[in-house]
Amino acid sequence: MATCELISVGTELLLGDILNTDAQFLSKELAKMGISVMHQCTVGDNRDRLLSLLKEAAERSDIIILSGGLGPTPDDLTKEVSCEFFGKEMKLHEPSLDKIKEYFAAKGSVMAEINAKQAMLPEDCVIFPNNNGTAPGLAMEKDGTHILLLPGPPRELKPMFLECAVPYLKQFSDKTIISHNVRTFGIGESAMSELVTDLLDSQNPTVAPYAKDGEALLRVTAMAETEEEAENLCKPMLDEIGKRLGDYIYGIDYNCIEEAVVELLKENNMKIVTAESCTAGMISKRITDIPGASSVFECGFVTYANSIKHKILGVSEADLKEYGAVSKPVAEQMAKGALKLSGADIAVAVTGIAGPDSDSTEKPVGLSYIALADKDRVWVKELRTNRRDRDYNRYVNASNALNMARMYINKTIQG
Repeated sequence: MATCELISVGTELLLGDILNTDAQFLSKELAKMGISVMHQCTVGDNRDRLLSLLKEAAERSDIIILSGGLGPTPDDLTKEVSCEFFGKEMKLHEPSLDKIKEYFAAKGSVMAEINAKQAMLPEDCVIFPNNNGTAPGLAMEKDGTHILLLPGPPRELKPMFLECAVPYLKQFSDKTIISHNVRTFGIGESAMSELVTDLLDSQNPTVAPYAKDGEALLRVTAMAETEEEAENLCKPMLDEIGKRLGDYIYGIDYNCIEEAVVELLKENNMKIVTAESCTAGMISKRITDIPGASSVFECGFVTYANSIKHKILGVSEADLKEYGAVSKPVAEQMAKGALKLSGADIAVAVTGIAGPDSDSTEKPVGLSYIALADKDRVWVKELRTNRRDRDYNRYVNASNALNMARMYINKTIQG
């Protein structure tokens, strides 16, 4: 099996100015092809350091994929240093130059002369056209080592990899790897792992637990000669996990819980409305991040101040005074008020103390009340995260509200 390593080029990556999502994307896609990524590293825009790194990589890997450093400015050195290492001469590739000129013309501008540098390519390389930017990618080989150069911007790298690099790399892959993510909510990683302890020892498919904010997932991965064979290995394992984890599972291969909720709302021809205090619109934002959410979501209410909770949602001033904004009665009334105003089928409401400090009531940071209402009933959940992390508390509150909607639609909500 071919071994591969990734080199991300760019001083901005080392400084933390840009998050390196390219390496994550490439690793996942290469794994699907059965190509093992053995090393990852990041290097700044420095000729000597990049050249040294290429020498090390060539000694241990069959495939080297570099991302970034293909721009037109003098500090974009990836192509030049790679050609130096491989002993390749570069010449102007007229079709690539014409394509760059067409890119600028389509935007109503003229190509700057400096961009011609991007059309300088080694004569015997395989060219990867860039349909989303100016810098073409390429692949070249010497003494059994293959090097692929891809642009750094993800909007350019991802389609180029899928359209051009994948066909090129298929020559190195004799196996197919399939992975499925079983996404859960309402159970921690440790508790989830205990329910599937024996399955974690499986070799093909493998089962691995992972955790993220407020969620846990199991990744089931199988390797086989064909995609169909790999899927057939995964299916019995996925079925067994489904039996053991039951309603904790909100979906397989979803990116997030809001994706599952929007799909459920669509399937059941339902609409949802939100009423938010401490989350300040995060639930609405996450719902509307999903394409097609407009068919299930028409409005949301952000009622940060007590006076607005009363004026807009009809929350009792007496209850606000007696129980405080962060309380079960207020969460109930926020949900009922939003439902009445919107005419939606269900409403979710959140009120809490996100932190890092408490409010004047001295209630604990991380305390929140999350309500779900339909036309007949209201359910309220008290949540205590015991954390002073404002971002975490807001995100987890929103996730719990979305999960209550999921449970309601699936008719598993209790109380």
